[in-house]
Amino acid sequence: MRLRHIEVFHAIMQVGTISGAAQVLHISQPAVTKVLQHAELQLGMPLFERVRGKLYPKPEAHRLFVETEKLNRDLQGIRRLAASLKGRALETVRLVSTPTIAISVLPEAMTLWRREYPETRCELGTHHTSEIVNTLRLGEADLALSLQDPRHPGIVAEPIAQGVMTVIAPAGTWTEEECRQPVAAEGLVGELIGMTDNDPLGELLVASCEAQGIQPVFNTVVQTYQIARSLVEAGAGMAVVDPFTAASASDKLQRRPWAPAIPVQLYLLTASHSPLSHVARELANSIGATARKCIERGCQ
Repeated sequence: MRLRHIEVFHAIMQVGTISGAAQVLHISQPAVTKVLQHAELQLGMPLFERVRGKLYPKPEAHRLFVETEKLNRDLQGIRRLAASLKGRALETVRLVSTPTIAISVLPEAMTLWRREYPETRCELGTHHTSEIVNTLRLGEADLALSLQDPRHPGIVAEPIAQGVMTVIAPAGTWTEEECRQPVAAEGLVGELIGMTDNDPLGELLVASCEAQGIQPVFNTVVQTYQIARSLVEAGAGMAVVDPFTAASASDKLQRRPWAPAIPVQLYLLTASHSPLSHVARELANSIGATARKCIERGCQ
């Protein structure tokens, strides 16, 4: 199949009619029919059942759709790039982040960066770290943010900010004097909100508790620190979270550093074979500066 065949085929699969595909592609209906017929002729089989003006995909069409979906997305990306170049727009920066950093740090960082680069297109996605590694290796993102160093030979991990794990509790849990002191394992009282078993920072917390002779019991377990923070703000219990989540919390909760301290790094991740452009590096600098300010505010 040629690229034009794939483009027309995908349009028909999405809308179900020749006329709809023609509208999507901004071409005439006879042109769509001609391309589809040529594609089917080359394949040596029909892709659709034609019933009362509608096209119903055959099983072969569904299989072909799955196999060509990524290629079709790439074609759309090339088209957008060509349009951007034609309009003299600046480059696109593709950023992927873990949900925690996307919510706690990125809004302010991107707002500051946008003042200097108002026309640059930025595509922001969220993934967990294991997915981020694949995204960078496949060239689907330019830079990424994570609280973990994946220690992968094809990924460069650059620390850009550091804090410590922090205990958060509903407002009024501690006195003003207590808030100035760290919290050890024995200070975890009442309902505890924990992270899923595969969370590296959560594993460090449990190990720290066990080293102090305490086995924590988590009746509520969540997948992200932002969910844990929301539950604490609602009065559902106490949690130990990363410093960026804690620092960006509302006045509905209190925070104290964990003892003994568990350092937490924010890493800028890039593919080792793809150096950052100037615009992407400026975005990374803005993120690092914002993250460090976030930590400073949280320590006040």
